[in-house]
Amino acid sequence: MKHLKIVLILLMTTSCQYFETDKISKETFYQEELKTIDWKDVDQYPAFPKCESFTEKNEQKSCFENTLSSHLRQTFTNHNAISVRDLNDTVTVKFTISNAGKLSIMEMQITETIKTEFPLLHNWLEESIDTLRPVAPAYKRGIPVETQFTLPIIIKTNSL
Repeated sequence: MKHLKIVLILLMTTSCQYFETDKISKETFYQEELKTIDWKDVDQYPAFPKCESFTEKNEQKSCFENTLSSHLRQTFTNHNAISVRDLNDTVTVKFTISNAGKLSIMEMQITETIKTEFPLLHNWLEESIDTLRPVAPAYKRGIPVETQFTLPIIIKTNSL
């Protein structure tokens, strides 16, 4: 019993300041949290119907890229694009997927050589992108976010 009294006396005489924690404001916490977020990366990539089952980020990214490139490749195949000269050039397409999942082209960079060989290429790409329908936008910390992508399309023809 004597030991219990000593412990109680020690506890009562000890200052509570040793047990206090520093409080930070919501704004400070918010600013610190913003610094830790990598705004160049998403937690979950936009999903097309065949990519919905993937849960790993790398699988989602791979499925997204493969679906997009195969869809555009199929567009060229459907239009039977034929060139009269050998080409090895790149078309750059910049597009966004909104936080609602709507895909839209921001900019296309097509060289004059490609424009001459494939005058309808711009229309084909727009048509192809318009027919792609993601089922879900990208997510960052559980919140749907707008994402921007730059897609290089290599136009390479072979002589017959």
